[in-house]
Amino acid sequence: MPALNIEYTEHELAAIREAAAADGKSVKAYVHDLSVREQQRRVFVEHAVAFWKDHRAEFDAAFPEDAPAA
Repeated sequence: MPALNIEYTEHELAAIREAAAADGKSVKAYVHDLSVREQQRRVFVEHAVAFWKDHRAEFDAAFPEDAPAA
């Protein structure tokens, strides 16, 4: 399985260890889950922005009092 070797400062690694412990996870599992979650968040935001752009005119027509000034 592919892997990464990531370098951290002592301070950064201590903070990551603390966060992992608070989540009840190993550092490896915590960093893995965090990176995957961030990628999923980016995809979600990308799709949400695209949806908004595709449907903004409909929203403005349905709620003209909330539409931005032209």
